[in-house]
Amino acid sequence: MARPLALTMGEPAGIGPDITLAAWLRRAELGLPPFYVLADPQCLIRRAKHLSIDVPVQPVAPEEATAVFARALPVVPLGLPATAEPGTPDATSALAAIASIERAVDDVVSGKAAAVVTNPVSKAVLYRSGFADPGHTEFLAKLAFERTGVPAWPVMMLWSPEVAVVPVTIHIPLKDVIPRLTRDLIFETGRVVARDLAARFGIAHPRLAVAGLNPHAGEDDTLGREDSAVVRPAVERLVADGIDARGPLPADTMFHDAARRSYDAALCMYHDQALIPVKTLAFDHAVNVTLGLPFVRTSPDHGTAFDIAGTGKADPASLVAALKLAARLAAADEAQKRTKAPALA
Repeated sequence: MARPLALTMGEPAGIGPDITLAAWLRRAELGLPPFYVLADPQCLIRRAKHLSIDVPVQPVAPEEATAVFARALPVVPLGLPATAEPGTPDATSALAAIASIERAVDDVVSGKAAAVVTNPVSKAVLYRSGFADPGHTEFLAKLAFERTGVPAWPVMMLWSPEVAVVPVTIHIPLKDVIPRLTRDLIFETGRVVARDLAARFGIAHPRLAVAGLNPHAGEDDTLGREDSAVVRPAVERLVADGIDARGPLPADTMFHDAARRSYDAALCMYHDQALIPVKTLAFDHAVNVTLGLPFVRTSPDHGTAFDIAGTGKADPASLVAALKLAARLAAADEAQKRTKAPALA
């Protein structure tokens, strides 16, 4: 890779520093692409000492990261301290985590980084600081618009070799799902998924399986009318738009082995309907991918795990998968740009 990946520090009191250090230590063994961390270098130095591991940390500019990566963990200093101890967020946590995300987006938009990979944040910690967005996905879409002027329709996809799932509604209470679930939301989400599966994942004709909202997809309206009144018309519109989509399907029969072989991504109507199957099938290596952005963003599919931060028990497998997938998708993006570039006169 000509350009490195920009990795955010995440919540400094969580396992983000642990898995970052662990991933870098195994960089050669795992064939990891070059990355740099946007962080307080002292935070990572302290965590390495706490874990009794030898990781040389070298402050760099983004342009220097690839050359440094083989011999030291490249860290682009944020100019903000992150003083939180493992498992104990403090007043610096939210400021450092937010600044790291903002700088990563700046770097990828300016061409210094190939993609953004985000370590886990604690939404509760961010909210206490006045953070106004529901989560990472929505914040990244806002930043993308502010930096590029291009509106984004962000879609959260949890990807693994076993299954890829998309929650149409994301971080909202279950009682709010029905009022928020509209034909347009399902349709636009499906369009973004089909487009990015083709453009970035190299699936020429993506197949979408769309889950029903109610048990048995409504059972001919006897268990609720939302599936016939909202979900089915959205699926019909996707089909009319040239997308291979099926549904509404009973969610309880969508995720066994044979069913998964019949589609490339499952659109689910609410958060847990999507995340339970992917975390059951691929808990350690699933990747959170934000579709619909003008740049590639991936993340480990787990949280901050305050209870094991600083213990050495954190598994870097999901971060490793996120780094590898980010490199793969960024390469696909670059290839697309070269294909579309006008010929020189």
